[in-house]
Amino acid sequence: MERLTVTADSPARLDDVREAILASTAEVLVLRYPAEHVTWYAGLTGLGRTALFADALVYWHLIAGRGRPPEPSPDLGTRPISGAVEVEDLVDAIFSGYANHYAANPLFTAAQATAGYREWALRSAEAGHCLALHDPGTQALLGLATLDEDGPATEILLAGVVPSAQGRGLYGHLLKGVEDHALARGATRVLISTQAHNVRVQRAWSRYGFEPVRTVLTVHLLR
Repeated sequence: MERLTVTADSPARLDDVREAILASTAEVLVLRYPAEHVTWYAGLTGLGRTALFADALVYWHLIAGRGRPPEPSPDLGTRPISGAVEVEDLVDAIFSGYANHYAANPLFTAAQATAGYREWALRSAEAGHCLALHDPGTQALLGLATLDEDGPATEILLAGVVPSAQGRGLYGHLLKGVEDHALARGATRVLISTQAHNVRVQRAWSRYGFEPVRTVLTVHLLR
């Protein structure tokens, strides 16, 4: 597998993308590009690969310090976690069966997609960029947020609450923990994304104070 990403401010043209695709020897090339390039998908044919439209990824952002968090609860807190078993258990509980872009590709099974989430989350944990929502009294782990903090923004890569704790308004407390963490390190904004079909979580982001900023399309190109 290889990944090819065209950022929002990239000067790349479709011809540049086509050249990169032709130069790749990967079995699967995962291409992401801004959704405003509506003509590009048709231009990805005739390159010796099968093009699969995989998803539309919607990005939202929050100016750090302007969130609208729920009222504080003495039964909830956030803390860093790095233990592999804890992280893997949370990923399995929260994200197993989630329809991400790998679900569009018949070469990947649901188990492989979840394994990819585990690997992704563990990289964040090893770098010290992983937070858990927990009950200070029982120490039960109720939610997980993995982060990318290499730049001025804190980007939430994965975030969710375990099924047994859903429907209780806990997700907002997890977002509050991330916002506080971002402010503590001097970040100016918090960035998060999800597949366009995941409208439930986007409603939660809107309630918290996030705003939509861009949409990115994902295409798998198969040999």
